[in-house]
Amino acid sequence: MTGHDIPEDYLSGYALLLAEASATGRRLTRDEIESRRALGERAANAGHGLRALVSAHLSAARAAWPTTPGSADSTLAAIQQVIDAFAEGYERAQFLAVRKEEAARREFIDDLLYGRSDLGRLAERAERFGLRLSHAHAVAVAQGTTAYDEGAVVPRQVEQALIARFGDRNILLTTKDGRMLCVAPGDQDDVLTYFAKRAYAATDGGRIAIGRPQPGPGGVVQSYEEALNTLELAERLELDDPVLRAADLLVYPVLTRDRQAMADLVLDALGPLTTARGGAQVLLDTLTAYFECGCVAAEAARRLSLSVRALTYRLERIHKLTGANPADPAHRYMLQTAVIGARLLNWPAQSL
Repeated sequence: MTGHDIPEDYLSGYALLLAEASATGRRLTRDEIESRRALGERAANAGHGLRALVSAHLSAARAAWPTTPGSADSTLAAIQQVIDAFAEGYERAQFLAVRKEEAARREFIDDLLYGRSDLGRLAERAERFGLRLSHAHAVAVAQGTTAYDEGAVVPRQVEQALIARFGDRNILLTTKDGRMLCVAPGDQDDVLTYFAKRAYAATDGGRIAIGRPQPGPGGVVQSYEEALNTLELAERLELDDPVLRAADLLVYPVLTRDRQAMADLVLDALGPLTTARGGAQVLLDTLTAYFECGCVAAEAARRLSLSVRALTYRLERIHKLTGANPADPAHRYMLQTAVIGARLLNWPAQSL
């Protein structure tokens, strides 16, 4: 063994090369350079550090120097060639290893988020990436104004912030379909909250959805799908909150679980609005603003840039067309549910 416990195999023929180069002034041949690259690859694959390997080469050169007559310049040039070729092979092996690791990680993430792999095998692979799928996990999904991939600046910034704050807490940060994802144990909501905060700042006003903690190997994909559905709901309902939790919006999936029943309610309760001059959309927006501000006419009028008198006229028009009075508690729940359903089903822009 050489210094730093580096096997002498990685220095095979090194002293002879230096002796010949010093005596003749020749440079290394193409085959000799390739053999040094191959030794560098072997050393990298064996897990030896490059610093220790370079040190071993320099130590061997010093040891051989007194017995190597000839030009010092030629000897130094040979040392440089050997170390350069060796380091190139080392870096090539590391690059291939990183690419292989990235491919394995991406394959694992795809299987994890789509549930395409055997759950038992998936749990085994997950431990390699710091996840214990026997526990509950929750997923946060951040969507910005542009798409992000693994190598983008924004995901790296968010990942560095998470590592600096929490260290190794069995957290997986990745990207999927242009969005950033954070997978964390279900009992570590502080991780997802901090991810949401950093992602919102890094995406310059993006939107983040957090799924509920779900148990078992299939829990990650369930929480991920909840987060995606929450982002879709937020877009349809034009919700302003930058961070949304699936647990706070469970009523909406319930309302749309029976799509046909909801479509029937929308058409029955709000269908008559289509006969109004200008169509149903203006009156539907009026109801939306009225319900969102707690049925306070003055506030609804301000949001719609109307006078209170104009808003009152619209509400009376809605009452006349539908037979339901938005100001009457007996009618309000039915109308509000229909308004939510209309937004979820994209009515009247899309026919039901």
